[in-house]
Amino acid sequence: MGHAEWARDLAETLLCKPLPRRWAHTQGVAARAESLAPILGEEADLLTAAAWLHDIGYAPDLVDTGFHPLDGARYLRDVHQADARLCRLVAHHSCAVYEATERGLLDALNAEFGLERPELVTALTYADMTTSPDGLPLDVADRLAEIHSRYGPEHLVSRSISNATPCITSAVRAVQEALADVRRRPAVEEVTDPQAH
Repeated sequence: MGHAEWARDLAETLLCKPLPRRWAHTQGVAARAESLAPILGEEADLLTAAAWLHDIGYAPDLVDTGFHPLDGARYLRDVHQADARLCRLVAHHSCAVYEATERGLLDALNAEFGLERPELVTALTYADMTTSPDGLPLDVADRLAEIHSRYGPEHLVSRSISNATPCITSAVRAVQEALADVRRRPAVEEVTDPQAH
């Protein structure tokens, strides 16, 4: 069983019944992540697994600090001894350092989970920040506006998202450009020997 298949089963167990809307979002994020295979190659499975697991820290049984990237990553590391790269992606998804700073958890986050390869972190941010709470594709500006609307202007999540907006929009733009580059490449034509037929 690959990372992504295992991750899907675990995420469904943790989110489907207690948090059905979060589960819908997670399914959409995973679908977005799968669509990035052309730019990620052999790392696509790892990214898709991280997409399935990025919000498990919201599961009622996992909440510890109230900071879902850290709670989710700790659970993966401590309970499942999950791949360290997967834990790092969950811990740092969607420019999480900004919310960690607001919560006074930046030192803990960075001490426990180092940074993962930037291209993968960027790809996970893209998948999360272009998916609505109901799992539908959404423009990043609309996604950011939805988060602000849901939490209200004074909430620390809204403050974090405001501070993280340049990081988030830059990540989305980078992935969109990488996808556009892949689409622009000419298809490799098969060269056949006419005498072989």
